[in-house]
Amino acid sequence: MSEDEADGMTPDMTPDMADLFEALDTIGSGLSSGMRLTRVPEGLLERLRSATAPDAPSVAPASAATLASADSPPPAAFGDPASALSALQAKAGICAACVLSVTRKSVVFGQGVAAPKVLVVGEGPGAEEDNQGLPFVGASGKLLDKMLASIGLSRSENCYIANIVKCRPPNNREPAPDERAACMPFLREQIRILKPQAILCAGRTAAQALLETTEGINRLRTKQHNLGGIPLIATYHPSALLRDESLKRPAWEDLKRLRDLINPGHSSNE
Repeated sequence: MSEDEADGMTPDMTPDMADLFEALDTIGSGLSSGMRLTRVPEGLLERLRSATAPDAPSVAPASAATLASADSPPPAAFGDPASALSALQAKAGICAACVLSVTRKSVVFGQGVAAPKVLVVGEGPGAEEDNQGLPFVGASGKLLDKMLASIGLSRSENCYIANIVKCRPPNNREPAPDERAACMPFLREQIRILKPQAILCAGRTAAQALLETTEGINRLRTKQHNLGGIPLIATYHPSALLRDESLKRPAWEDLKRLRDLINPGHSSNE
């Protein structure tokens, strides 16, 4: 008689803890990367059931269902925001959901701090961004940094910068609707993880995509918007300011409104 049988257990009743941990890890990894499971795959439930012995710590099927429910804790509950961003970035790094993945050199996920005052959203990577894998690093990026600095913001201290699409559209064309749709879940998850105090949309494409509107930038920039409880300001893209210096004055007005949002006690009479 084996030791299992002497304890009143047959060999096939022994808990397979390796399977148990692998199943739980699969569920946890999915949740931490932003995937919302509405139903745990039956195969995982079977492995959880078979790996749970009568005298082992209880891991009932209901517990797995709770992990996968629509009210599951956000990814941040499974790690800090920086870790959640890293997991999401790894997922974006292998994305092939649209044709932009074929021609890209880099997936330009984003750059900045994990608990920003302001999330800046642009249209998409250009040639220099594609080469370096970082957002807004060319001439437009230098101007953007100056614009942010003018109201006390910096990508290295209190901002995060991202784009509507993470891969460069060929010839810097505007992202197509299907390309935006394929990439938007990554941006929305970034917003949920980052929880910025405010969002600054740099340019028409970014504002239209996030607000789901067809209004032009001249109208969008004249009012404050709301995105899931987060105030949103739209302004001209830095590249537009480089082409037309007459836009710098209205852009400065937009930046002052943003400054007043994140620093309510600051006077905007400048």
